Amino acid sequence: MALVVQDRTFLDALSDEARKDLLRISVERTFRADEHLLREQDDSSHVLVLLAGWAVVSTATDRSSARLILALRRRGEVVGEMAALGGFRRSASVTALGPVRTLVVPGARFRAFAGRDPQVSALLMAQLVSRLRTADEERRTLASLTVLQRVARRLLELADLQEAPSAPTATRRPGRTGGAYPVLAQFAQHDLADAVGATREAVAKSLRLLRTAGVVRTRPRRIELIDHDALRLLAAGGNIGF
Repeated sequence: MALVVQDRTFLDALSDEARKDLLRISVERTFRADEHLLREQDDSSHVLVLLAGWAVVSTATDRSSARLILALRRRGEVVGEMAALGGFRRSASVTALGPVRTLVVPGARFRAFAGRDPQVSALLMAQLVSRLRTADEERRTLASLTVLQRVARRLLELADLQEAPSAPTATRRPGRTGGAYPVLAQFAQHDLADAVGATREAVAKSLRLLRTAGVVRTRPRRIELIDHDALRLLAAGGNIGF
């Protein structure tokens, strides 16, 4: 279960020459928090490369205004390349999680860029394979784990992401397990529901159990992780005596 592909990013893997070529054919643009970088079903074909910040990839669901969070994208990753390379409509929306700085590359220029450099083509293929593998794992998780297990796993994954230098904004405070616990300041309860493919009511029930057991603390747009060991036990299908 993973929102982030941990492979080396596209931008980091480019040669110096290819990186200079990419900068030459692109323009820089900054997005505000919660602003759409790309919209699902849009027929645009430009590509974006993240230079700073994090973005959320999501798709609409059958539940009125609900969405399913598919992935988080970080500095160095490409978004929107499927529309540029395959001529498809956007298959998902991409939204800024905090301020995001990007390179914007017109679709035709990006296709030419990928076509004249075998390394770039190989990197895009490797990225596609990695993302498909991650998507398969996510589908297995949705089919086989309880909501509580999915919540515990997702919270642990988000906590791990907070350790990265370019992680979404968070702070750390003294805690019971491991000496500190992260504050997941940008993931509200409804965001968590979208990230585990469950209803908000089901996730609220899981968080209520975790609060009662002293595993997490919740505040408006904040989820504080207190007991990582208990979360790991729950994620593995164990019981902490609810």
